[in-house]
Amino acid sequence: MHVNYQESLQYLDSHINKESYRLPIAGSTDSFSLDGIRQLLFSLGDPHRSFRVIHVTGTNGKGSTSVFISSIISATDLSVGLYTSPHLESVTERLQWNGQKISEEDFARIISLIASIEPMVEAELSWFEILTAAAFVWFSELSVDVAVVEVGLLGLNDATNVVEADVAVITTLAKDHTDGLGDWQNKVAVEKAGIIKPSSYVLLGDDFGEQTKVFESMPNIGVYQAHEDFSVDSNLASVGGRLLDIRTINKEYTDLFFPFHAPFQAENFSIALAAVEAFFQRGLEQDIIEFALTTVALPARLEIVSTRPILVLDGCHNPAGAKASAHALSETFAKLGSSILIVGILQDRDPIEMLQAMNVADFDAVICCQPESDRALAAEKLVDAANSLGIQPELIRSPLEALSRAQAISAEEDIIYIAGSFYLVGHIRSFLIKSQNIGSETI
Repeated sequence: MHVNYQESLQYLDSHINKESYRLPIAGSTDSFSLDGIRQLLFSLGDPHRSFRVIHVTGTNGKGSTSVFISSIISATDLSVGLYTSPHLESVTERLQWNGQKISEEDFARIISLIASIEPMVEAELSWFEILTAAAFVWFSELSVDVAVVEVGLLGLNDATNVVEADVAVITTLAKDHTDGLGDWQNKVAVEKAGIIKPSSYVLLGDDFGEQTKVFESMPNIGVYQAHEDFSVDSNLASVGGRLLDIRTINKEYTDLFFPFHAPFQAENFSIALAAVEAFFQRGLEQDIIEFALTTVALPARLEIVSTRPILVLDGCHNPAGAKASAHALSETFAKLGSSILIVGILQDRDPIEMLQAMNVADFDAVICCQPESDRALAAEKLVDAANSLGIQPELIRSPLEALSRAQAISAEEDIIYIAGSFYLVGHIRSFLIKSQNIGSETI
């Protein structure tokens, strides 16, 4: 069986896509089974066993951290696969090798292979399971030395959790994919600790308090914790980015030019650096780190896509992420003109909590819209939430019409901040790239 690229997308879409539905919460993922992905991979010759793995989870920062890890290892001249989610414009963005996404031809070829094998699998496969298997097949074909694999949902029962991680990274714990009731922190920790294997070094991206023992109790080789075993000792604003001093268990890296303005990205980079050191079990030369930083791109993560007015795209899709981004935004830009917020979120977010985290009252104008997703929160409900906070936003359901409105009412010295769901920022980013051939500067 052979399908072309468009047919491969149709084949994928014929399977249940759990990203398109209301997501389960921590402690209730038992309905998610690894049986299907294991059967599929077995039929494919267990490609995931042919390379080493750094496995990354966390409420926030796991995508950026995964990209940083991949870039650092690639700078050492090893062959690196990177599997991330979600994508912004094309599903091929999720599968990368040494910084380059998979071609549509290779994608279609591997999906064709999986489609021909699927009848041998007893379990009903999901969209994400098929895509995960495709990534592992591709990485095996390329004989990658290591794959950096980002968890899709939580960890324990995620389709990626068939791998035996050499390094397991937990970036942050926050109130996401949880009902927020009872011992929700512990439930989230247990789910994320599920990626830790007896063969794993464990990297904890923060002091998780009582939850730290959840990770330490899992069989592992060793645990490294932020602020104790590695830390950002200096994080200063600079022209075009920041200057960092990072201390790890093996080495100190000083006066690193970091081409991103958001302070929290420095923390993600320190986790990534510590994870790579754990993988190699040694420190790295500073020139390797400096070169790696010249190769990194973080689209839709506080990304400046145009100026006059400044247009910023930010997939800050939960309250913790939105709060960190709001702080970075206020620190980075002097307010020379007005600020306009375009916001759209998904149903599994508390709209009041999200708007408060974004400091919605600080904006001169707010436009509520609706992301292109079956899980989108109705724009009317977002308006109601804003009203309850004393804000009178405009309701423009279409993201592109909301962008047009913001551009129409803005002056050159203004800032347009587009924030919330990746479905929202990805849709607008794709439109801007196709229509204006924009450049970008991620902050």
